[in-house]
Amino acid sequence: MTTKTWQVKQGQTRALAAGLHIVATPIGNLRDITLRALDALAMADVIACEDSRVTARLLTAYGIDTPRTPYHEHNAQSARPKLIARMKAGEAVALVTDAGTPLISDPGYKLALEARDEGIAVTTLPGPSAPVTALVLSGLPSDSFFFAGFAPPRQGARRQAIAAVADVPGTLVFFESAKRLATFLKDALTVLGPRTAAVTRELTKMHEEIARGTLAELAERYARDGAPRGEVVVVIGAATAEAEGDALARLDDALDAALAAGGSLRDAVDRVAAETGLARRKVYARALARNGGQP
Repeated sequence: MTTKTWQVKQGQTRALAAGLHIVATPIGNLRDITLRALDALAMADVIACEDSRVTARLLTAYGIDTPRTPYHEHNAQSARPKLIARMKAGEAVALVTDAGTPLISDPGYKLALEARDEGIAVTTLPGPSAPVTALVLSGLPSDSFFFAGFAPPRQGARRQAIAAVADVPGTLVFFESAKRLATFLKDALTVLGPRTAAVTRELTKMHEEIARGTLAELAERYARDGAPRGEVVVVIGAATAEAEGDALARLDDALDAALAAGGSLRDAVDRVAAETGLARRKVYARALARNGGQP
């Protein structure tokens, strides 16, 4: 089999070519689905999905009964060869994630990469994307931005990940779990200083909310109110002179505290780098500058 057809309108049919079709699905509101996406989902030989129960709700809403097969981070290594074999045999595979555009913080990119390596046609049907939706609603500059995905769950690694993008000359976009939101915002404040930010949640859904403010204000709010419900995307503005100055002052305070605790300058640098997640070379450069260039 090389194609599968689906009755779109009376007297009309369309064919879906063999290969991998990366299909964006709604991030909340089920009506945010494109006509092309519905065509592909209906005509595919199989739908590779993150959670078949989630995808079933979408398919049921539009009367689509295409077979589904799980493809997620826990089974990707074993499921991928089977999907590749099906596509090489001439089948059309539609790849979806639970919400939004596949491959964005999603194991689908490995499937797409291997499919290309095997000479299989890969195409995408664009649609909803949580990072872009959050950016648009954040009120922060959208002309230049960096999507950083999920921050690590452990504080040290999380601060290092935030520090790694601190100098990006644009707006930062992070995924974060609701239960870690308050600690993420506190760590972002520690590393980045008092930048302007927005916490977006439940995008496109009935209880959509966009909370704007400084990182300090938002960190205080969610530490006080507790974890919100729903999916969260955090958007953080680029560095400003005020934020850079505050971050530098925080670094100086941390160095002073480390030096007061005893040990050499290098010991203090190591301690501050470990606590803040900042690159050791950056902390060491600041320590040298404060010490007249003397190690």
